[in-house]
Amino acid sequence: MARIKRGTIRAKKRSALLGKAKGYRWGRKNIPRLAKVAIIKAGVYQYRDRRRKKRDFRKLWQVRINAAARAHGLPYSKLIHALKQHNIELDRKVLSSIAAYYPLVFGKIIEGLK
Repeated sequence: MARIKRGTIRAKKRSALLGKAKGYRWGRKNIPRLAKVAIIKAGVYQYRDRRRKKRDFRKLWQVRINAAARAHGLPYSKLIHALKQHNIELDRKVLSSIAAYYPLVFGKIIEGLK
């Protein structure tokens, strides 16, 4: 009966693990025990930040819309309220890009609300 050696499998597992930790700093890139913890932690951050990104972008859009609206003498909350009253269904992402890249169009939208 032959002895079963796991050298190749183990090496493959280790290289796969260290491949995921490529670019990490210090021992976390080449010490398997540290790399394993770092990869798990990175996955936690990745999962959390996929959700957080949506919040962060919405905040950014609100700030941009508010800045553009105040330039036309209308605060953000009143602008959103007026849009809803006039049944204008532009989401914050679109409003933000209009405000940033097409300020004249944004001005026309606000004039239409007054």
